[in-house]
Amino acid sequence: MNEKSYAQMTEHELREEIGKLKEKARKAEQLGIVNEFAVYERKVIMASAYLVDPESIIPGEMYRIEGAPGEFFKVDYLKGRFAWGYRLGGEQHEEALPISMLSPMKVGK
Repeated sequence: MNEKSYAQMTEHELREEIGKLKEKARKAEQLGIVNEFAVYERKVIMASAYLVDPESIIPGEMYRIEGAPGEFFKVDYLKGRFAWGYRLGGEQHEEALPISMLSPMKVGK
């Protein structure tokens, strides 16, 4: 079987893949297999990045980090499906986050 990369998948295929990965993650979590659960969670994040329009992420803007309440990320530039920049209040070292982990700052929280 020749597996497609996320970049080659249609939106429908990506959504199906994300559903399968979430189910595998749920099963791993129920069985207490923490490492496997973490791997599937990361795969969901990466597959989801291909459902986000990179044009919607604007360099210089600030974004909330999904799964990290109260943490914010300032985007310097995009490379592929990753946004490069800095976490606010952090040690100010450059890092890359999948664009699916970023959500726009909302007015009034």
